[in-house]
Amino acid sequence: MMNCCGLLTVQKEPVPLKSIEVELEVRDHVATVVSTLNYQNKEDKPIEAVFVFPLPGDAAVCHFSAKMGQKEIVAEVKEKQEAREEYDDALSSGQQAFLLEESDQSPDVFSMSVGCLPPGESASIRLEYVTELAVQADEGLRFCLPAVLNPRYTPQGSEAPAVQVNSVPASLVPYSLSFSARVSSPRPISKVESSCSLDPLQFLNTDQTQATVKLGAGHKFDRDVEVLIYYKDAHQPTAVVEAGQASAKPGTLMGDPVVMVSLFPEFPQSVMSSVASCGEFVFLVDRSGSMDFPMNNNDRNQTRISSAKETLLLLLKSLPMDCYFNIYSFGSRYEHIFPKSVEYSQQTMEEALKRVGTMEADLGGTQILEPLKHIYEQPCIPSQPRQLFVFTDGEVGNTKEVIDLVKKNSGSHRCFSFGIGEGASSALINGLAKEGGGHAQFITRSDRMQPKVMQSLRFALQPAVVDISITWDLPKDVSVTVLSPPITALFQGQRSLVYGQLSGQSSEAAEGCVTVKYSLAGHPTQNQLHFSLKPEEDTGLTVHRLGARTLIRSLEMQGRESRGEQLTGVKEKVVALSIQSGVSSCFTAFIAVNKGDGEAIQGPLVRRNVPTPGMMVKLSKCSSISASFDVYAPMIGCFSAGNRRLQSAPAQVEPWSCGGSARIFLKSCTEESGPKTKLSGAADWTQPEEKPPPCDPLLQLVSLQNASGFWMLDSALAAALGKTSEEVEKSKPKPVNSEVWATILALIWLQEFQTDAKDEWQILAGKAVLWLQAQNAPNVTECVDAGNALLGCRVQKDALGL
Repeated sequence: MMNCCGLLTVQKEPVPLKSIEVELEVRDHVATVVSTLNYQNKEDKPIEAVFVFPLPGDAAVCHFSAKMGQKEIVAEVKEKQEAREEYDDALSSGQQAFLLEESDQSPDVFSMSVGCLPPGESASIRLEYVTELAVQADEGLRFCLPAVLNPRYTPQGSEAPAVQVNSVPASLVPYSLSFSARVSSPRPISKVESSCSLDPLQFLNTDQTQATVKLGAGHKFDRDVEVLIYYKDAHQPTAVVEAGQASAKPGTLMGDPVVMVSLFPEFPQSVMSSVASCGEFVFLVDRSGSMDFPMNNNDRNQTRISSAKETLLLLLKSLPMDCYFNIYSFGSRYEHIFPKSVEYSQQTMEEALKRVGTMEADLGGTQILEPLKHIYEQPCIPSQPRQLFVFTDGEVGNTKEVIDLVKKNSGSHRCFSFGIGEGASSALINGLAKEGGGHAQFITRSDRMQPKVMQSLRFALQPAVVDISITWDLPKDVSVTVLSPPITALFQGQRSLVYGQLSGQSSEAAEGCVTVKYSLAGHPTQNQLHFSLKPEEDTGLTVHRLGARTLIRSLEMQGRESRGEQLTGVKEKVVALSIQSGVSSCFTAFIAVNKGDGEAIQGPLVRRNVPTPGMMVKLSKCSSISASFDVYAPMIGCFSAGNRRLQSAPAQVEPWSCGGSARIFLKSCTEESGPKTKLSGAADWTQPEEKPPPCDPLLQLVSLQNASGFWMLDSALAAALGKTSEEVEKSKPKPVNSEVWATILALIWLQEFQTDAKDEWQILAGKAVLWLQAQNAPNVTECVDAGNALLGCRVQKDALGL
């Protein structure tokens, strides 16, 4: 194993980035993030430092500046090619220059270039962005500071060049991170949680509406910094009006007030209690090499693929009887269990579970586009709305192509997406759900996948909301230009945001009203929100920037569907809006050049790539690959001198993520055997012995349920309940059918011993109750009493839903 001392890259070159400081300010459900990156050149020659790093996919980057000594240069937004040329010209003439640009392929990857840093000099780079916080299953608001950037797999023949990442294992990241957050809300803050260790929450006032929190000392770069914020009486509809920029021209986006409307539709309980009994459910599961890594480092047996398989068991047991389903899996190629979706029955469920049991993370790369195309080519089944569930660790290079395909087919299905593990692309996961009219979930560290997936299944089983429209009632001299795309999906308990530019004059006391109308299970419904048109104080330009970002993303997508003059027109609109609002886009970049009076910097410029925390892959099931490199082999961010675009990765070696483990894996191949590749410097490395994971009692019981909802009375059920067959048989009330008795026992056991996992079994228990009701079984009360006596429980009949 090589020895690393000082701040060095894996090639033993000095790393000019010394530390990153992040300050988060959360106001209700909107976050402003300020990152300061401190660079120092300890070499004897001028350097160019290039850092490729992740940001949230929906972030609006709105400020970029550099400070050298007492001098600060604030970057301007310019058309991307113009900015690149200005940067190159500055370096050629020995001037200091700074460039920040979004990846052409994925809006959650950025590249920062710090050019012509003289020997011994320091530079402090300030980057600011604003973002909305997503609502989680438990009503928490999720902020994620992506610290891990995994290499993205780009299929051959894709239009997109690969995003190039210079990644090293978390233990070797040679710079430090400090993180602090300030939270404020109109409602009291009940708690703040994180996947990382936090110092205790400090409240700043007695009503607990303001608080600060810091990241604990010694943060390891083996995870994203995820913060979950909980408010009391959390989700109420709100509207925030923000005044325009005084220096901007009235009638422009930045010159007019902008309103952000936050909607939380409440559906009638009578409609919500009726669960859909039909649908075509298509599950698309990632089986690329990186799915073989642990969900977290505390439990090496619980890999991403094993967790996905357990989740599929719960999903298959929870599907309604009259639906259709199919399961696809993908890597460098794809497979499906059935040639086309089949009707759900005991036979098809058993066949699917048998195939799921044999699934391994052995299909190579992450090519999601082809299986999606195949799914969309299948004709929809009449009266069976298609629901697509996508499980992936999100290491995809052609993000925009994938999202565009989902949008193109959004009229025929809803898409629910799940990002698994650290470094899953937020642009991909959120984009799939947003354009597919579904819901996105992220599963990291100690999160169990199952409750989050089952919440999405509950959404999928909700009656589809159709005919959604929004109307505005404003004073006669005020008009609104909506900046957001039309809302295509509404779910109970989930937020929808709408941005609008307000033009015209209104009095301070004036009010507006926004009405959302929709049809739910044939019932016309509407929700109204009245709001003051008086601008709020102290919001800065946050709402304007989020509104601009929303409009920019819509226009960018429109541009990807355009050609020729139409494309040119869309690009011009995006560039003008990006420059006016100071918010980045795929067609623009931030550029700053130090045009001071100092002398030109002399000498050849040396490039230094700053490594990003990445996750590496284990050596397994590989055909022979010739390779020799240090055990921590980074992928080098590569720019050519004339063209600063992110370049393609070498095709023969693909890194995969492994939760911060120090092991390296080469590309997982489909062949089962082949010589193991020896890595230089890794002579003493051996693969640890993996023990079979213990059987989960809940999954053991669930696996025995019949597709129609009942359990059989047999020795397997008795064992799952912790009893002998004789005890279970002997306790059965005499006139009672054995399946009825078995099913009531299973429901009692779930209610008593698996209360904490109720989100996971609630739907399949509902199926069991429906089955029992259909049997019209007598003596149910006697069965519940006898079941309680046998299992040592006190569960009431009403609690079982009987």
